[in-house]
Amino acid sequence: MKIQIEELNDNGDLRGSSFSLPQPALDFVGPIADVHIACTLAGSIRGNHFHLRRREAIVILPGTAWSLHWDLGEGVAIGHRSFDGKGAVLVLILPGCSHAVRNDGEAPLWLVACSSEKYDPAESVMRPVI
Repeated sequence: MKIQIEELNDNGDLRGSSFSLPQPALDFVGPIADVHIACTLAGSIRGNHFHLRRREAIVILPGTAWSLHWDLGEGVAIGHRSFDGKGAVLVLILPGCSHAVRNDGEAPLWLVACSSEKYDPAESVMRPVI
């Protein structure tokens, strides 16, 4: 499967939430060559692209409603899943799978992406899924 979605367990305590990447997610990415932290404002979209070579593990942090949109290749039906923003979600993405995150809420949406290769704009190819 080119995309995998998993809600992460909150291991926090009275101080607040705490989330960890499970070992299979770390194994999926392999050696992490790049970490990207991004804020997406209300109504905005990040992504609408696929990667030629790099694997990506994206953690969308709790905070506001959002949706994930993806395909499994050109000409394949587009998938969609909505989230209420109450928990953290892990998305594992293989090369060739176009993906986008839309902030459907009113507050900023934060995400952290770990990639198997350094960022290279030529390696991300636009293919809208939303």
